[in-house]
Amino acid sequence: MTTELHPLCTLFPRLDGADFDALCADIQANGQREPIVLIDGLVLDGGNRLRACLEVGVEPKFRNFDGDSIVAFVLSANLHRRHLTPGQQAAIVASAQDWANAQPASRPRQECNVAPLSKVADRVAQSGASTRTQKMADKVSRADPELGRQVARGEISLPQALAKVSTPKTTATQEGHIANRKSDEQLDEDGDFDPLAELQLANAENTKLRTLLEADDLGAEALRWVRAYEVAQRRNDEHLSTLASRDKQIAFLARQLERCGKAVGEHDQDKVAAAVEALARAKQGVV
Repeated sequence: MTTELHPLCTLFPRLDGADFDALCADIQANGQREPIVLIDGLVLDGGNRLRACLEVGVEPKFRNFDGDSIVAFVLSANLHRRHLTPGQQAAIVASAQDWANAQPASRPRQECNVAPLSKVADRVAQSGASTRTQKMADKVSRADPELGRQVARGEISLPQALAKVSTPKTTATQEGHIANRKSDEQLDEDGDFDPLAELQLANAENTKLRTLLEADDLGAEALRWVRAYEVAQRRNDEHLSTLASRDKQIAFLARQLERCGKAVGEHDQDKVAAAVEALARAKQGVV
């Protein structure tokens, strides 16, 4: 029995926790409703169903893929799951396109045809993400394919991945700097990414994740702890900021005291104040 997943199947996150338990319970009670789809001996669709069948001791049902495009089939069957963020959906489409483009010429092209995804607008229509989100995913996937797959599986957020591939690299010559800049522009396709858009994407993904967490008691409890941690972290940051400000004030006062000491010829900081007072009294006596 095969259990190895096709590369396109691995783009999607595996079920775990309560979701996987629910799938196992359903298969145990009602049997396997949908067969697991294979191609070249690999699991193209149904990796979670296969795991669940093995978990509860149900004999898995298989069928061979008989369609035209495995890319179109996998995206159609799996892309619009409720627990995928817009960033994940965009990354899955971008990674699927990159996988198909990397296939050898000897492979039947109809199996991995991605002509409908060759333009940004087409990929946007497929993923359901915004144009800017799709462009971000495209950039990450092209710059670092494995990082793009990590975004697809939810192991890292799209804004975090974009920050990694967008980190400027130092070059030895101006020519090298220009070459890197042109390369970045090519990855951006028809526009740069602004920080506001990245923050908006991160906020959208966080909102969707929070909604999912609030859907059950355990998730809601976890979310309360996360929020409590965030509050504590902010207070700690504010405290550290206050301490840093005080350190700067102390350093400034120490420099001023040192200057006063030099002016009155006293190098012992504990005696500077007395020396200044003595000088002031002497001047008053002269006057």
